[in-house]
Formats: sequence, C-alpha cells, structure tokens
Amino acid sequence: MRDTSHRNRALVPTGHEASSYTCLRSLHRRGVGTVIASEKAGVPAAASRFCDESVSLPSPREGLLDYRDALLELAARDDVVTAIPVRPEDCYVFSRFADAFSERLSLVVPTMEQLRTVHDRLLLAEAAEAAGVPVPETRPLADVDDWDEDLLIKSRYNVLADAYLDDLGPDDMDVVKSVQHVVHGRPPDPEAVRETMHHDPIVQEYVRSDDEFMFTALYDRGEPLATFQHRQIRGDSYTGGGGVYRRSVYDEELERVGRTLLDHLEWHGLACIEYMRDADTGEYVLTEINPRMWQSLPSTVQAGADFPYYYWLAATGRPDLIENSYRLGVGTHMLRGEVGYLASVLTESSPYVERPSALGTAADIVRSVLREPRFDYFALDDPGPFLAGMRNVFAGETKSLRQKYGRGFDARSAVPYR
Repeated sequence: MRDTSHRNRALVPTGHEASSYTCLRSLHRRGVGTVIASEKAGVPAAASRFCDESVSLPSPREGLLDYRDALLELAARDDVVTAIPVRPEDCYVFSRFADAFSERLSLVVPTMEQLRTVHDRLLLAEAAEAAGVPVPETRPLADVDDWDEDLLIKSRYNVLADAYLDDLGPDDMDVVKSVQHVVHGRPPDPEAVRETMHHDPIVQEYVRSDDEFMFTALYDRGEPLATFQHRQIRGDSYTGGGGVYRRSVYDEELERVGRTLLDHLEWHGLACIEYMRDADTGEYVLTEINPRMWQSLPSTVQAGADFPYYYWLAATGRPDLIENSYRLGVGTHMLRGEVGYLASVLTESSPYVERPSALGTAADIVRSVLREPRFDYFALDDPGPFLAGMRNVFAGETKSLRQKYGRGFDARSAVPYR
C-alpha cells in the first residue's frame, strides 16, 4: 500500500443521501477531512459546518465517462486518500475502473466479478443457494408462464450499465428500483414491464414476512472486519423500502446467514444485506445486497458502529485498529422518511400488505420520536444539513404536485386552486 501519511481527506461522491453527512461528521471527529462531490444542488452534507470542501461533478446518468474522469481528477489530488461509495453509481465506477482508481486512491471495494454477482439478482440467488442460505425462488420474467401464485417483479440489476447489458454503451448508466406486486391469476403485460424497466427483469416468489432486518459488514478479502444488525420498524413505505425508523439488535442466526453468504463470495468491501424473516418458518430470507454505505448509516454510527471510520482505517492499512462493537436497543429516525412513510399510508396500496390506519400511524410516529429522539440529519450543533434536506423535500413535493395538477398549483397553500 502506498504511503498516505501526509494526506488526510476522503472523497465522498453523493446526492442527497443521509449517509454522506454521517461520513463527514464521523470522520471530522477523527481528524479526517472530507471532500463532498455532487452533480446536484442543495446537497445537505455540503451545508454542514463540518464539511471541509464541496465540489461539482457532471451527472453520472448523463455521461458516465465524464463522471469517472471528474472523480479521477479529484483522486489525483495529494490530499485525497480514499473515496467512500454511498450510491450505486459509485460502487459501479470504482469497481469497473478499478485499475485507474487504484493508481491514485486506496479503495476497499469489491472486484468486478464480485460486484456483478450482487448487482445481478439472478446470480445472487444462485450464490445464496450455493452458500446454503435462504433466498426466494428467482427467475427471469421471460421464463415465467404460470402466474397462479403471489409474485414480485423486480429489476434484475441494481444498476443498468454496459458491463451487464449488451445494448448499453460505456457512457450509459441508470438505476431502476421499482417493485411490482402481482396478484395470482392476474398476469402483467411482459412487454410493458420490460419497457418500464428497460430490460428483462426478474420474478420472485412473495415471502410473507413478520419483520425486516439489515445486516451490514466491512470485509477485507474474505475476512470480516466489522458487522452490525438492526431491525427495521418503518421503511420508506408501509410496503417496505429502506429503513427510516430502526433499532439496533443482535441475533446469532442473522449473523450466521449474513457471514455465510459473504464468506462464500470471499467478499471485499462494504455490504448491506436486507433480510425478511419468513412468517411461517422464522428463517432469514435474503432480499438484496448493496455494496456501499447504506441509507440508515446514521443509526449504525449512533449505536457505536462507526463504519465510515472503519472504512478509513481499512483503506489506510490499519484494519487492526477497528473495534467491532455496538450498543443494542438504539432507535433512530429519518424525519423526512417518517413523513414519506405516512404519505405512503395515505396514497399507496398493495395486494399483499394491509394498509395501516393513517391516524394510528401518525400517533405511532409521534410517540416513537418523543421516546427515541435520535435523528439522521437533525442536530442542534449543526442545523444546516437538516434545513437543506427540508428545502429539498419541499421543492420535490412542489414539483410533484405541479406535475399532477399543472400550473394551477399554489405552493403556499399546498392545494390546487381553480
């Protein structure tokens, strides 16, 4: 490993992710600087008083090669030691162009072969079966002709890029996250689904779960350096999604299945694995792996598992200094995510998940916030990121309502006027 003792900054490419703010705040406490880089305006992390520097990037989804080159230019700076992946785009770029980045940075990221396995949900299901851990039955949409059971349609790939799809070029990049619930006996229009997802997606059996969990880890060439678990109490939507209210836990069986899969992959780098607990069998069933920092990273750090610093230690050749421990029962909230969860109760529907009471949901949110007032962005000593995040939420909701109601929308009254 190259001598990096005279350098002291981490590059954090980001959008509006809460995990980027957690990275810079965590590293600031350890005397490590950060460079927040984004193609977006109003990045909450850049509004922090702990942000050393923020720079602009071209959009990866408008031209991946320009985005790569801009990151390489930043990576060439003498004060930048490593880069922390917090988005799907960056996981792909750092692994896809590993040779170019490794000349300038010390990264802890999976090989392209490993990345392909976790980005391709068909390959991931095969790997889970080979490792002997539970995974839903997974098939390409093209192979399904029997719709007499409850099923889910998902994107086959975490990212759409040329390494995975032959009809894309090296400059192409997109992320498709949509999930379609299919009621038995009511088959979808396959061509319409493919047009929406821009490729032939996968079909998975629907697993009825009684809880959702997250297992995260940092691995060094097949060896675990640190792990963490939490139970997801509320997600982005009442039907699922990333955790917006979570509580740290430890379960020996969850630890076993998580490590077994990553050991089988001889994993290197970050991994966030989402699990469902099967309501019938009690097994932890794999949902997906994200090879990056996770949406709920703030809750992980508040429980004592400082993964941004762990990553820094691993990248600078000091993994032996990582102390893998955390406090149990620590609950945290993403406030704008809680608002989104309540909005989903009011606006979304699912044939599989019973819609909770809106009034009861609102009361639950208020009670839990008062009982456990720990938040992803909101901090009295650093209000800038929270205020920037709220501006983004307001701007996004205003844009959505304008698209829905046309120009006859007054953002001040938040209702369409006539």
